[in-house]
Amino acid sequence: MRFCVLGGGSKGNATYVETGGTRLLIDAGFSGKEIERRLVAIGVDPASLHAICITHEHTDHIRGVGVLSRRYHLPVLVNRATFSAAGSVLDNLAQTVLFETGATFTFRDLHLHPFAISHDAADPVGFLCRANGLVLGYCTDTGIASRLISHRLSGCHGLVLECNHDVEMLANGPYPPPLKQRVRGKSGHLANVEAAALLRGLLHDQLQHVVLSHLSETNNTPHLAREAVLAMLAAAAAEEGAAMPVVSLASQDEPGEVVILREGPWNR
Repeated sequence: MRFCVLGGGSKGNATYVETGGTRLLIDAGFSGKEIERRLVAIGVDPASLHAICITHEHTDHIRGVGVLSRRYHLPVLVNRATFSAAGSVLDNLAQTVLFETGATFTFRDLHLHPFAISHDAADPVGFLCRANGLVLGYCTDTGIASRLISHRLSGCHGLVLECNHDVEMLANGPYPPPLKQRVRGKSGHLANVEAAALLRGLLHDQLQHVVLSHLSETNNTPHLAREAVLAMLAAAAAEEGAAMPVVSLASQDEPGEVVILREGPWNR
């Protein structure tokens, strides 16, 4: 299994996932042209895509869905509430495939499990993507790390996780109070320390790679996000004797690293 966060942040989100027989996007929050550019940059022909999965209806996650679906005849996998809330943005798709939150479904050789997250959207979800004995977890845009989220993400080999803001930067930053309250609320976004605490509970020897995504350009820095997570993981690894996963950061402006997940022992 291969994956790459093509971009993550308030200006747009899209992640490429590839198995032996399936290529899809989780979200398509940039323009169609920009997503095509980023796919080509990692050596992927946009015409080789098979589908787009949607986490929720906010524009930074669905901006390019319609044009890509029509241009490449792609089915769009989405739950009913999200589809309805998106309105005209998801009109005239090549095909709509509705799924139910909490129910595993199969698309080609990929088993997908959409699980509930906590965000100010109609029915937002994260995803577990299973194929070839490997599991990729995808969880951004959640205000809390619930027990359900922790349970679903346990046992992942790869993980894309929100690390949105530093609490002090948000508190002292330029956002107006209502927006600060929204970000910090239960339906907002995960802080660095919250993402780190969640990851500590998810640490196990087969967790190979974690990508920190959806970093705020105003209320976070890559250094702060990475240090918060690495400090927590290092402490957990020392206490429990577990191996440390590779930790990388998604960018808003360019595709990140193309990560290859492997079965069995992996090279650290």
